[in-house]
Amino acid sequence: MKSKIPIILIFSRLFIGFVIIFFSIIRPDHYRTIEIVLLSVGLLTDVFDGIIARYLNISTQKIRRLDSTIDQIFFISVGVAAYIQCPDFFKANFDKIIILIGAEALIYLVSFLKFRREVATHSIGAKIWTLLLFATLIQIILECKSVLLFNLCFWVGLLTRAEIIAILLILKTWTNDVPTVFHSIKLRQGKAIKKYKIFNS
Repeated sequence: MKSKIPIILIFSRLFIGFVIIFFSIIRPDHYRTIEIVLLSVGLLTDVFDGIIARYLNISTQKIRRLDSTIDQIFFISVGVAAYIQCPDFFKANFDKIIILIGAEALIYLVSFLKFRREVATHSIGAKIWTLLLFATLIQIILECKSVLLFNLCFWVGLLTRAEIIAILLILKTWTNDVPTVFHSIKLRQGKAIKKYKIFNS
């Protein structure tokens, strides 16, 4: 049963994302608070699924790839929910949002063209951007506006997407959990990189 915990946490995030969309449509009392609680729980499942998998020594490439895919669906779901509640914010920031979506799509395109697999680098920069995205989505859900935080999220998002593309281009073979460009260079040179159970497998 213990070995199934990471998988359960990963798929729970998928369920949570759809529930957030549901609440954004029906809008019961205190629905914004409920959505933020659910978003927070989703983020915690993202943190602990990997940690638990690594401590149980079951952090396989399959699990890491599944984790990355579900992450995408989860945040897309939250974005859809935010759009349903605050369409004017998305209309006002349409250009930047499209650029971010395009940058994210480019990552997957590069990964599929080069390795025939989805991206699962789980870089440190990407983790930082996830936290910024989390905070930005909370502000949008609560206030239907975000200026400084959204702009920070936008630029950090572009920088981290560029780093991930650089990592993919540098790597000779598909590899999951590559913290930085520096680590990808070491891997390309055939050198081992130091990993930590808390941060990467």
